[in-house]
Amino acid sequence: MLLPAASAPARARGRALQAALRDAVRAGRLTPGTRLPSSRNLATDLGVSRGLVTEAYEQLTAEGYLRSGRGAGTWVGDAVRAARPGARDLAPRSPGDSADFVPGTPDLSLFPRAAWAAAQRGVLAELPHESLGYPDPRGLPRLRTALAELLSRRRGVVADPERIMVVSGVAQATALLASVLRARGMRTAAVEDPGSPQHDALYAAAGVRTVPLPLDDEGLAVGPLRASGVRSVVTTPAHQFPTGIAYSARRRAELLDWARSVDGLVVEDDYDGDFRYDRAPVGALQGLDPERVAYTGSVSKSLAPGLRLGWLLVPEWLAEDAVHRKRTTDLGHPALDQAVFARFVERGDYDRQLRLCQRAYRERRDALVAALGEHFPGSRVSGIAAGLHAIAALPERYGPEDRFLARAAEAGVAVRSLAEYGHGAGGDEAAGKEVRLVLGYAHLTPGRIRAGVELLARSV
Repeated sequence: MLLPAASAPARARGRALQAALRDAVRAGRLTPGTRLPSSRNLATDLGVSRGLVTEAYEQLTAEGYLRSGRGAGTWVGDAVRAARPGARDLAPRSPGDSADFVPGTPDLSLFPRAAWAAAQRGVLAELPHESLGYPDPRGLPRLRTALAELLSRRRGVVADPERIMVVSGVAQATALLASVLRARGMRTAAVEDPGSPQHDALYAAAGVRTVPLPLDDEGLAVGPLRASGVRSVVTTPAHQFPTGIAYSARRRAELLDWARSVDGLVVEDDYDGDFRYDRAPVGALQGLDPERVAYTGSVSKSLAPGLRLGWLLVPEWLAEDAVHRKRTTDLGHPALDQAVFARFVERGDYDRQLRLCQRAYRERRDALVAALGEHFPGSRVSGIAAGLHAIAALPERYGPEDRFLARAAEAGVAVRSLAEYGHGAGGDEAAGKEVRLVLGYAHLTPGRIRAGVELLARSV
C-alpha cells in the first residue's frame, strides 16, 4: 500500500506518503480502529527517515484521519465514513415463501450436533500431529476403511479401500470423472431425461458434451442409449431423480451389458439410496460389476450438505488417473473433517443418524400423500416410497400447468414442475393437461406440509 510512496523522488516522498495513507483510509483499506506501526518500525520497513513518517502521522492526525495519544500509539480515526467492502453471501437460500416444497434439502435441524461435537473432541485429543499434514489425495486410510465397511453393509457395493476416494460431495466426484474421461478421449456422455441439471453443468465445465436420453417405466431406455454412440452415462438407479422410479432388475442388467459391449462406464449417483420406506433399499448397481460402474454418494441428505463430504469408488482401470486428478485439484480433502467423520461412522453414530432421518422422512412423506389426497382429490403420487421428494400428478381440472404455477407463486407457495427437470430430448405428450409437481418434503414438519398443501389448494 505504501511502498510506491516510499519509492517516489526524495522531494515528493513526504507528500506521497501522506496521500497514500489518506487514500487508504478513505477507501476503507485501513478501517477505523486499525493500529498503525510505530513511526520507527514503519520508517524501517519503507526505508525512509523516521522524521518523514512522523510528519505524515502528525499531518493526518491534524486532519482527522488518524488519532494518537502519548504512549498509546497511532490509530485510524473514525471521522471518515469510508465505504466498507461488503461480503455477499451467494449460498442458495429458501425463497422465503409461505410454503416451500422445492426439492433437494434435508432437515438441517436433525444434524446431530452433540454427537458430532463429541467426535470432534475425541479426534482432537487423539489425532497425531503428522495427520494434520497433506493427506493421501484419496482420503485418510481410517476413513476409507470405515466407508468400505459401511457401504458394503448398507448399499451392497464392492468396496476396496484402495479404490475409495473422499471428495467434496457428488459434484466433485462427477467433475473428477468427467475430467478423467475427457483425458481418455470421451467427448460426450449421456444423462437421464428428465434428470439433475447439475450433471450437465459439471460435464460441460470439463469440456464434455451431455446427451439427454429418455426414460421408460424401468429406467433409462437402452435402445436410445445404444444408438447415441456414447460410452459413458450418468444414472440414479436406486431412486431416479426426479421421477422417483427404481430401475428394474432387467434394466440394470441391460445397462451393464451395454457398458461391457462398448468398453464404457456407468456413473451411479446414489444421492439418497439409504432412504426407502416400504422395504429394504435396493442395493447399488456397482455391486453387480465394479469394473463398469463408478459409484458416488455423500452425507448431504443424511447429515448436511455444508459438510462437503462424499465418496467415489472407481474401477481399477480408472483409479490411477482419478487419484492423479484429485491430487492436482485440491491436494486432498481436509484431514480433520475426515477423521471426525471416520470416528462418527466407527462408533455407530452415522447408522443412528440414518435411522433417525428415515423415521422422520417416512412420516413426512405419509403426511404429504395424505394432504394431497384430502385437498387435491384424484391426485396420484408416483414413484417408489423413498427419498426426500415425491412426484404428484394432479387432475386436469387444476391445469393448465403454467397457470397453476403462477397462482401458486402469487400465494407464496414455492413448487417445481416436473417439466423443469427435462432436457427437451423426448417431449412429454402423455401428460396432457395434468399438473405434475416435484414436491420436496424432508425439510418440512408434518404440520407445515399439511398447511402448505392446504394453502396451495386454496391458491389454485
